[in-house]
Amino acid sequence: MARQPDDKAAAKFSSEDSALVRELALLLDETSLTEIEIERAGLRLRVARNISVAATMPMQMAAPAVLPAAAVAAAPAAAAADLSKHPGAVTSPMVGTAYWAPEPGAKPFIEVGSKVSVGQTLLIIEAMKTMNQIPSPRAGTVTQILVEDGQPVEYGEPLVIIE
Repeated sequence: MARQPDDKAAAKFSSEDSALVRELALLLDETSLTEIEIERAGLRLRVARNISVAATMPMQMAAPAVLPAAAVAAAPAAAAADLSKHPGAVTSPMVGTAYWAPEPGAKPFIEVGSKVSVGQTLLIIEAMKTMNQIPSPRAGTVTQILVEDGQPVEYGEPLVIIE
């Protein structure tokens, strides 16, 4: 979730930073990427473009609204950072879009309270039009699912807690 910048953060955003956002937005168009994130001199920028959802996808499986082109997101919330240090956290091995089920309308791979074994598929992350199964690194019980179905995820972002 993006937070609104406070007055101090807005004051630090210069015209040079605006030019950087424009350059990144152009790079998105030229390369057909959906988002770019960089960190430079203490400033973290994420630029993303709208992604259309297939018309055949049921409404309950539709992806949540994404940031408009040239939008700048704030640093991840401190709570998410704390969960990534949880000993049972399973983190994302890549940037992509997380899905709970193998296809729209199908039963999710896991639910809170599910017992999982090592290697069992927890969810799928779509990256560059490739569906990547995310296996469980340990056996246990799923106590939390930290991402929504269809949510964009970043490398290292906590996805699931298994205890």
